[in-house]
Amino acid sequence: MANDVMTRVPTSAPAGVGARAPKRRRGNWAAWAFLAPIVIYLLAFYAYPLYRNLDLSLRNYTVRSFVQGDAPFSGFDNYMTVFKDPAFGPAFLHTLGFTFVSIAFQFVIGLALAVFFAQNFKLSATLRALFLVPWLLPLIVSASTWSWMLNSDSGIVNHALGLIGIDPVNWLTSPDWALTSVIIANIWIGIPFNLVVLYSGLQAIPGEVYEAAAIDGANGWQRFWQVTFPLLRPVSAITLLLGLVYTLKVFDLIWIMTKGGPADASTTFATWSYRFSFGSLLPEFGPGAAVGNLLIVMALFFGLLYIRLQKRLDS
Repeated sequence: MANDVMTRVPTSAPAGVGARAPKRRRGNWAAWAFLAPIVIYLLAFYAYPLYRNLDLSLRNYTVRSFVQGDAPFSGFDNYMTVFKDPAFGPAFLHTLGFTFVSIAFQFVIGLALAVFFAQNFKLSATLRALFLVPWLLPLIVSASTWSWMLNSDSGIVNHALGLIGIDPVNWLTSPDWALTSVIIANIWIGIPFNLVVLYSGLQAIPGEVYEAAAIDGANGWQRFWQVTFPLLRPVSAITLLLGLVYTLKVFDLIWIMTKGGPADASTTFATWSYRFSFGSLLPEFGPGAAVGNLLIVMALFFGLLYIRLQKRLDS
């Protein structure tokens, strides 16, 4: 009897089980192979630079110690140097003003243009393509063009103002106008991005929704506020977030046009960090890295705020 029972017990796995295990392992290796490039990219170009920047901000680096790698640990001394610097307050306010004023005008003008081009009139596609030119130009070209246009003596802007009886304005050399000048240039550069993203969002809104609103007697303004704007909210949120992160780190435009001057009137965290690290014969890498980390913290704060607001809207 015992022998009969033993003969009924299977002594090997069911057919196909052993074959599936190697296939599963091969599938795992294939998945890791596809993930490896992006993991290497994130480690090499994001994680390591962030680590190095944090290390720079916590040590007393000089040119010599930067090369030899023997900088002494200084803790938060570099951050205290930044916070106690008289330029910290103005640079912080300039960063906020430059960022939020730029984003507000870029978004409003971009949304207005997106709604305008959504009508799909004749030459709509051609005009949209022309509006992309500021976005496609290298920043050095855009900044140089605006520097020429806003030149106090030979700029076309002052020439146009003179035709209507307004005295010339020292756009780039006056502390009262320098920050306004770089904001105007940055708004011009950022409008096409808002236009493209918001126009794509408008194309995803079903036409039946507008037809139903028209049947209910809604006029154009009511359709915008009660249909278009609410349905465009997710796209608007990500547009504002990306614009915020991009604008916080704008450096080349400001540096080419004003170099943060005159008298630090247009200095932001981005230009201040560069000035610390590379703007003198005795660079201060630690404070420069500390200012850069403050920019990262600001971007992270607004990113987390966006995630929180998005969760609240979805719930």
